[in-house]
Amino acid sequence: MCMIRGEIYDACSTFTQPLSTECIDRSLIAGGSAERAVSTEAVYNYVRERESNARTYADKLDRVIERGSLARVWDSEGREYLDCLSVAGTLALGHNHPIVIEAVLDFIASGQVQQALDLTTPAKYRFLRQLFDVFPADFGATAKVQFCGPSGADATEAAVKLFKTATGRRTVIAFHGAYHGMTAGSLSLTGNLVAKRSVASLMPDTHFLPYPDSYRCPFGLGGEAGVRANLHYLERVLTDPDSGITKPAAVFVEAVQGEGGVIPAPPSWLRGLRELTARLDIPLVLDEIQTGFGRTGTMFAFEEAGIRPDAVLISKAVGGGFPLALVAYDARYDAWSPGAHAGTFRGNQIAMVAGATTISVIRDENLVHAAVAKGKLIGAGLGELADRHPEIGDVRGRGLMWGVEIVDPRLPADALGAHPADGERAAEIGRRCLELGLIVERGGRHGAVLRLLPPLVITEGEVEEMISKLGMALVAKPQGSGRSGR
Repeated sequence: MCMIRGEIYDACSTFTQPLSTECIDRSLIAGGSAERAVSTEAVYNYVRERESNARTYADKLDRVIERGSLARVWDSEGREYLDCLSVAGTLALGHNHPIVIEAVLDFIASGQVQQALDLTTPAKYRFLRQLFDVFPADFGATAKVQFCGPSGADATEAAVKLFKTATGRRTVIAFHGAYHGMTAGSLSLTGNLVAKRSVASLMPDTHFLPYPDSYRCPFGLGGEAGVRANLHYLERVLTDPDSGITKPAAVFVEAVQGEGGVIPAPPSWLRGLRELTARLDIPLVLDEIQTGFGRTGTMFAFEEAGIRPDAVLISKAVGGGFPLALVAYDARYDAWSPGAHAGTFRGNQIAMVAGATTISVIRDENLVHAAVAKGKLIGAGLGELADRHPEIGDVRGRGLMWGVEIVDPRLPADALGAHPADGERAAEIGRRCLELGLIVERGGRHGAVLRLLPPLVITEGEVEEMISKLGMALVAKPQGSGRSGR
């Protein structure tokens, strides 16, 4: 229970009525005064006019989102949406999961410290016990962790510093299509050029290699032939004395590229990459910031390949809806001196409580296994849509992380049969989804991939609703593009 404006609310209950627009206006617009009421449009415009041009989601989802419960959110006018964005995959248990809320409220009421830098606390102890219990046994047996600043990007930054320190090397390898964050170092490891073009002097000695993608294979082969060619090329680059690339301090990779368009790396490629980097004594860092904690049908996405990385980047779901990030790594690389990496909010106790509770719920309710079953339903449903709609060029994903690549079937296909990506049409479909009460996001090259990241607690009925609404959005007539017969 908690007190809000002199009234008691049960924070663990599922709300049945939307909060009033006036409630928002009093606190945010009128400085607490009830003298005047401001429209939802005025609330939205007030925030938009004062936020920077860098904002993205708020311009695509032009609503005042007021409350949420599990897989659903409501805007300030009472409209309901099925949320298949989940704060970019952060909310593993959806919005306001009652068990997490109860744990957080109990903790706040307990009088324990809420921030603690890197001091030892009961909350940190319980969090670490839960975290190490879900690490693969061979990784957890020798792992250490560094708590970082509140975002996943800082986990990337920490790992770069750690492995440059431990190896004495300066070069870092990433992959085409990668996304590792938006701070200077992590942006250097990110493939998308939009945010990089205007930023001078990013981290030097960063090199990009091709990521396996059967649909748009960089070697024009696809399938296992593309995987073999990719691994052969990687080995040549990393062993060629005239490659122009010095021996790397680390290789950073996502087992499933998220922002890059939901592209799962074939397990055989990940195994080959692990064998190659181990043989050449190059640390392998798996970025599990978006994929970790059951989203792809295993606790961590790299587990499907059966590999043991040297480090894992962790954020998003690990905080149970609150900011938390860390890097877990093999203790043999722990070459840092005291204070070599820090962050004021690395001791976010509320996030540790929420994170430990989230991990416990995921385990107790067998949500990782459930993600596999629901993923099969999603894959089958999306496959049926692809059979009916030629603008769906590819459907790919694992568990509860899926991408639908939208193409223009009127234009010539490449040698592998892939038509050009159509970001404009993908944007139209995304807007129509919002009108129908479904929140999705776009990513990938040209913004042409519709990304589905529902919470692990989505029901089978809600999966069917998601597929149905996406199907309705696909048949809607495109607005302003002059296209027909889609």
